[in-house]
Amino acid sequence: MQWKEVEFTTDLPMVLHTMQEHGLLLTSVDPRGKPNTMTIGWGTPGVIWGRPIFSVLVRPSRFTFDNIEATGRFVVSVPTAEMHEVCMHCGTASGRDEDKLAACRLTTAPGQAVDVPLIEQCIMHYECRVVHRNDVIDSQLDAAVRSDCYGAGNLHRVYYGQILRVARRS
Repeated sequence: MQWKEVEFTTDLPMVLHTMQEHGLLLTSVDPRGKPNTMTIGWGTPGVIWGRPIFSVLVRPSRFTFDNIEATGRFVVSVPTAEMHEVCMHCGTASGRDEDKLAACRLTTAPGQAVDVPLIEQCIMHYECRVVHRNDVIDSQLDAAVRSDCYGAGNLHRVYYGQILRVARRS
């Protein structure tokens, strides 16, 4: 697969639309380098501290949480519309129970800026290094958001990943 390095602002409307429609794939690796991916529907690319940042939310109960905590690295990949079933599977299965990349027949290529692989079937990748993290604070959360999104608790940790490289299919 040929990848072209692009600015992080390239195709942002498409990226946000895909996140809302199907989700994006968040890939991490465990301390031994074994990759895992999960679907995310909440995240924000933007500028914080004068740096391009992709903020992602991960619940402590997720397998990915321990991976990001251990390595401080992740890749956000933008799937094609045809990958809807992949996103559904990766959003419901756990990396504790199966190799989701293998189960979905996804192939990977090495990241260039971080030691987390890119999913070759996706159209764009944000390679990120965690520069800050903080937890959603229950007592500070809007009551309607709490009711809609956290009925069972398990509030997210927000990871602020400095975008080190963006690659798009050429």
